[in-house]
Amino acid sequence: MGRAALIVCAALLGAGSWSAQAGSYRVQAGDTLWEIARAHGVSVEALLDLNGRQGAVIRPGEVLSVPDGRVAAQARPVATIRATGTGAVGPGEVFQQGQAVYYGGRRDTRTAMTAAHLTLPFGTWVRVTHARTGRSVDVLINDRGPFGLASRVIDLSNEAAAALGILSEGVAPVTLSVLSRP
Repeated sequence: MGRAALIVCAALLGAGSWSAQAGSYRVQAGDTLWEIARAHGVSVEALLDLNGRQGAVIRPGEVLSVPDGRVAAQARPVATIRATGTGAVGPGEVFQQGQAVYYGGRRDTRTAMTAAHLTLPFGTWVRVTHARTGRSVDVLINDRGPFGLASRVIDLSNEAAAALGILSEGVAPVTLSVLSRP
């Protein structure tokens, strides 16, 4: 094997083991940074750093730099896993984005403003902010859900949905910020 071929092989082997090569990903409606980061094998913080961003708000159609596609192909089957809320998200910072829906709600003696979330611990207080109107409501997580569509991140009680102004919409784009944990 010639010297030039050895150099090419070494370069290819080095590139294959280094997973920080950038590709691109076009944000789809309902995507969250956590889902995108998970699908590409990195943390949300690393994804934000790769894109030179500090804010965690993404919009459909936006193109993000992501690590090399080889990692994404391996992680794709778990892309529907929702954010768990563990990690470097501090109180009041955006935790998750997606759609809110409402249902009858599970009663709690402390408040009528309750909600269901798939992974947040019961007793967690979350601020839900309507992405279009800016209205927000603080809710207590006391149930599990929503189930079905990955884009739906929280089920609000009727009272919380009314306070947020989404009863006529049925489904609304929201951001979730964790205020306190049990």
